[in-house]
Amino acid sequence: MFKQSINFIRKYTASYIGRMVFCAAFVSVPAQAMSDQELFLHARAAYTAKNEIALAEDAAELNQQEYLLAPYAEYWLMLLRLDKADNNEVESFLARYGNFPFAERLRGEWLKKLGKQQDWQPFFEHYANYKREDIAVQCYALIGRNIAEGAGADIAAKTRKLWMTTTDLPASCNPLFDSMQEVGALTSDDLWDRFRLVLKNGKFSVAKSIAGRIANFNENDLKLLDIANQTPKAVLEDKASIVKSGRKKTVSKISASFKSRAGIEINLFALDRLARSDTSETVEIFGRLQNKFTDSDRAFAWGRIAYHAARQHDPKALEYFAMAKNAGLDEEQLAWKVRAALRANAWDVVDATISQMQPEQQQQSTWRYWKARALNEKGLVAEANKILGPLSTERHYYGWLAAEEIGSSIGNAEQEYKVSDLEVTAVASQPAIKRALALQQLDMRWEAKAEWVWATRNFDDKQLLAAAEYAMRHEWYDIAIATADNTRQLHDFDLRYPTPYRDLFRAAAQNEGVDEAWVYGLVRQESRFMHYAKSGVGAAGLMQIMPATAKWAAKRMGLDDYSGRRIHDLPTNVGIGTYYMGHTLEMMDGQAVMATAAYNAGPSRAKRWLAGEPMEAAIYIETIPFTETRGYVQKVMANALMYAPRLGRPPASLKSRLGVIPGTNKPELAVVEEDGD
Repeated sequence: MFKQSINFIRKYTASYIGRMVFCAAFVSVPAQAMSDQELFLHARAAYTAKNEIALAEDAAELNQQEYLLAPYAEYWLMLLRLDKADNNEVESFLARYGNFPFAERLRGEWLKKLGKQQDWQPFFEHYANYKREDIAVQCYALIGRNIAEGAGADIAAKTRKLWMTTTDLPASCNPLFDSMQEVGALTSDDLWDRFRLVLKNGKFSVAKSIAGRIANFNENDLKLLDIANQTPKAVLEDKASIVKSGRKKTVSKISASFKSRAGIEINLFALDRLARSDTSETVEIFGRLQNKFTDSDRAFAWGRIAYHAARQHDPKALEYFAMAKNAGLDEEQLAWKVRAALRANAWDVVDATISQMQPEQQQQSTWRYWKARALNEKGLVAEANKILGPLSTERHYYGWLAAEEIGSSIGNAEQEYKVSDLEVTAVASQPAIKRALALQQLDMRWEAKAEWVWATRNFDDKQLLAAAEYAMRHEWYDIAIATADNTRQLHDFDLRYPTPYRDLFRAAAQNEGVDEAWVYGLVRQESRFMHYAKSGVGAAGLMQIMPATAKWAAKRMGLDDYSGRRIHDLPTNVGIGTYYMGHTLEMMDGQAVMATAAYNAGPSRAKRWLAGEPMEAAIYIETIPFTETRGYVQKVMANALMYAPRLGRPPASLKSRLGVIPGTNKPELAVVEEDGD
């Protein structure tokens, strides 16, 4: 197999390089004065360098030549001049370019300037038309209202809503919170509530900044908080702890008092931190300490322990949730209580817990599906079908599972729509669409997508499909797919599930003995067929391969001439990616769901998530602890379902494609191989 893999990569690399050389020769231009595009890129470089004089000259020339993207050069110039521009100048710019996506971004920056200067009349005139959600701007608006109206109930309520977040808030909000604290609209309980909230969500640095607002939260409490974060067991058992601060290490034997609010919160945080890695030890320690907490704090601690136990697939998770008595369980805790119940086949608990969720959470497709499944398991078929019927019409993983539950076919021919060339031409003629494509061709991908989203924001289904077709014709695959995905009644699944690079993928799939529909399903999720894609963690190319995995796989394949620079070479990327897919499939005993999870999160984790006994694959997927991996596996498997008939494969149900996950008593899955993780 290794030799076949090498031959495959070499064959298609030679072909691909030949095509690229031809294309490069075709698009080359003779040396001459700067073209419009070159001048535009020069303007962008001037903006990056904050060279206002050069940018002004470039913008003037681009305007004189009526270049399509000239407004962007003017926008960059306005950003550089914003601090010294008068209000009339900014208003004039917004009047001229109000129908461009950058207009709202500029308006937001201008509003921050006006708010900082407390120039409230123009601030509120333009704030009324501001469409973006920017917390800094919202804070300035509340500061202005507070100055004009005083700290009324409405302002206090909106301030508390902004305050109760897990994210770090901009410095422009501090004067608002200061004034609300001074008049008692932001209370001590509000401070402690957010302190607990951010610690619960792992935002340690945010918690420390909140502590600075809390009366009597002293330096010693901050040190204890650091210890609880680094060595939580030391706080809970009053053991010696080493605290690092720069290059210094301090050893101390210390515990947090239960006589102060700070001490209680630090102990609760320490329990939470310890439970992330070892719930059984946490339960043992908490058993000795729980009488020192109030009933509500004790219930809170059990809720946190239960949450971590559920994510670790601890069979005692439901027992711990019972100890929490449903007191203050948040959205994530309720979700994991349901997931723990799914692994335990406790359908009554699934039903009851979903019923305890807030209406918005209950209406999520995930919980509608599992609610219906629970009702079915309880014999309440009519009630289940009332949920499954509407859900089955939705075009996603849970919708297709719902359709199979009630015996509906996936897809509806009456909703298929193919756009005409005339419709594509009409969309392509729109200036915003032209600008989006021009920006994409200049490799300004963020601006291109912003322009495209702005251009299509009010499109109906036919226009969306025409736009998607236009993007597809220009091989802008990710935008084509995203645009086609946005239709509500009329659909074109060839646009949603395109098959570019067909020869390449077919050959690679055959070479490695893997399902071509699965390969397409994975690539659609990984990169949307954009070969230059690169993730924040370094995964690269069509198949989003991590450098270490690529190097490991290339060595296993005998690809002696491999180097990291080749990761974006299409045949190499696809060859290595499909090889790794085949490797994970073999490791997972042919189970595609587990292999997909392994591709995203590593083989050892995919095996760690097994249960003792076989389980329905949909439950295995639902109880994957990582949100990203859970959604990834769902989408890849749903994609594969849709690709199969497009690739000439016989149709199959999603449930049959998912299958049943074996238990850990299956000997061939007992050993975890770490290679390639």
